[in-house]
Amino acid sequence: MFRSHILVCGGTGCTSGNSRKIFEALVERIRKEGLDKEVHVTQTGCFGLCALGPIMIVYPEGAFYSQVKVEDVDEIIDEHIIKGRIVTRLLYKETVGDDGNIKALNDTNFYKKQHRVALRNCGVINPEKIEEYIAYDGYEALGKVLTEMTPQDVIDVISKSGLRGRGGAGFPTGRKWQFAKNSVGEKKYVCCNADEGDPGAFMDRSILEGDPHAVIEAMAIAAYAIGADQGYIYVRAEYPIAVKRLSIAIKQAREYGLLGKDIFGTGFNFDLDIRLGAGAFVCGEETALMTSIEGHRGEPRPRPPFPAVKGLFGKPTILNNVETYANVPQIILKGADWFASMGTEKSRGTKVFALGGKIHNTGLVEIPMGTTMREIIYDIGGGCPNGKKFKAAQTGGPSGGCIPAHLIDTPIDYDNLIAIGSMMGSGGLIVMDEDNCMVDIAKFFLEFTVDESCGKCTACRIGTKRLYEMLCKVTDGTATMEDLDKMEELCYYIKENSLCGLGQTAPNPVLSTLHYFRDEYEAHVRDKRCPAGVCKKLLRYQIVADKCKGCTLCARNCPAGAITGKVKEPHVIDPDKCIKCGVCMEKCRFGAVIKA
Repeated sequence: MFRSHILVCGGTGCTSGNSRKIFEALVERIRKEGLDKEVHVTQTGCFGLCALGPIMIVYPEGAFYSQVKVEDVDEIIDEHIIKGRIVTRLLYKETVGDDGNIKALNDTNFYKKQHRVALRNCGVINPEKIEEYIAYDGYEALGKVLTEMTPQDVIDVISKSGLRGRGGAGFPTGRKWQFAKNSVGEKKYVCCNADEGDPGAFMDRSILEGDPHAVIEAMAIAAYAIGADQGYIYVRAEYPIAVKRLSIAIKQAREYGLLGKDIFGTGFNFDLDIRLGAGAFVCGEETALMTSIEGHRGEPRPRPPFPAVKGLFGKPTILNNVETYANVPQIILKGADWFASMGTEKSRGTKVFALGGKIHNTGLVEIPMGTTMREIIYDIGGGCPNGKKFKAAQTGGPSGGCIPAHLIDTPIDYDNLIAIGSMMGSGGLIVMDEDNCMVDIAKFFLEFTVDESCGKCTACRIGTKRLYEMLCKVTDGTATMEDLDKMEELCYYIKENSLCGLGQTAPNPVLSTLHYFRDEYEAHVRDKRCPAGVCKKLLRYQIVADKCKGCTLCARNCPAGAITGKVKEPHVIDPDKCIKCGVCMEKCRFGAVIKA
């Protein structure tokens, strides 16, 4: 029995901040002090508050230490572990009450509106020890379905729960499983899409890093439901920690008899293998993913036939993403009504979002469907830094759209997001403030899809490239008003004629920004001006004479020699020489340099 437990975040974000070295330093120092029988140190998955990493929590006090450095380890051991005095300077300030006592994490603004289902074990257990997963009801759901339920019972529970696919499209999970069960085939497959390619998205990665057994258990349940005996997890090779922990988890599950032959002595056989993706965004599309697993170039196939009828190796196959599977064991254990009690009528349960961009609390959040954008951005995320105004949020990554500030009170669910020109996507949520140019944002996402298009269909291969070129004309100041109409027309052509979801949704960022921020497009075209001061070719740097002290600092640092003026007299920028690098604005101590 340990008197203290130290949990160190071992997710990718904190690992990049040296959390592994912090963990090793803790273990070594505790060993030297002879406390290894009293103090237990373990690495967990992501706690969610990535903005504060590296993170460490010490129990039983619940001290939430943030932005910990290796050099802080000795102080934490000396003061907290040995002397019992919490190191207050390292505490996350939200966990300290007005009376100086430590508040529970669930009482802080970031956590109190969250409800963790898919993330329930992340930051709680050691993902590399199957015993800890089992201690938290792990594999009980699998045991229940194999010994107490028929395959149809399982599908009925999933259907009744209202679980929809968390990968983007939101297709009812139970219906997908039913199609595969009803399909005739001597061999069937269960696949997991862990090829998370959206910029700013890391939900699936964090689940695999923090709770890989939940996905393994769910895939075994799905296999039992449809009559499969083999599964594949397709995960991108750029996720080395997730791949490592997933590999460890599969090996442990086999050793415990939870994968392989005759699981729980019921005669049910199921095994799993990992397939690594090379980072192609299009391989997140189900048919392209299966084509890649088969060893071919990752290109989508026309549908129908759908994968539930003819999928991997031409056999009936189901494919769900990591977050979808992470919900399944809890639905089986707690019941369909429990899950359906959360969320909205057509979007049950919770959704994990990766908060990024211009927001204080970047990180991972899981909230009930129907939570408003305002609650996520202000109550949980802490709003935009530096007092800036919230301007828009991009959901759904390159496939989604931008939600403007006046729609901030929209409840987030599948249907509401589609109705306002966006989509749920896998769960990336990028926050933008008044300093973001919405034309530039649309161009950024479209450039991504141009690069990631597999090129199989003309509408996507050529259409997205032409659309990107039109956006470049807008940001360069060479577009006409007619070009804006042509852009919109091309958007709808690409949507209607592309083969797969990548091309069909690629125009969404352009359409949504054209709809909600057309005034910015028109300012670029008519006034040759970027209102946010982002588009470089439309920028003009000027020196305000009344503010300039003639210190010459801007002139001395200008790499192009574009600034002239005498000492103690106002300086001037030559626009023909200016390369718009912004050094003058950065160096000026008096706020005399402005973007015009």
